[in-house]
Amino acid sequence: MNLINRLYDKWCVLPRFFRFLIIGGVNALISYVIFVIAIQLIGANHYQLCVFIQWSVSSVTSYFNQKFFVFLTRGNYLAEYIKCCSTWAVGYVLNAIILELIVRYLIKNVYISQVISIFLVSMLTYVLFKYFAFRQKS
Repeated sequence: MNLINRLYDKWCVLPRFFRFLIIGGVNALISYVIFVIAIQLIGANHYQLCVFIQWSVSSVTSYFNQKFFVFLTRGNYLAEYIKCCSTWAVGYVLNAIILELIVRYLIKNVYISQVISIFLVSMLTYVLFKYFAFRQKS
């Protein structure tokens, strides 16, 4: 067994929620970097478009990270991806609403506001991934 397989096996015995926190952090970082790049290219006045771009681009990476490193499911690629897209649609709408409320009423800085929004939405997406997108039959 090579080193990568041994590391993966050790990773898989970690508690699922711990794996989600780590992978969720990686996914959130990727999403945030995409958001920042979009803001720099398009402009902060178009932050809602930047959120849409961020969610669209990061969804593919997030799907594979969740599937292989958090929920450890096999097969069902299309069905799980469709369920993940549904979960992300809910997450996207909530992210857009939360971001809008924070920018409009609390913190005018879109960068800080998006960090807060990503954190809040991440908690809900864990539940949706666990019980809907990657639910495993007993």
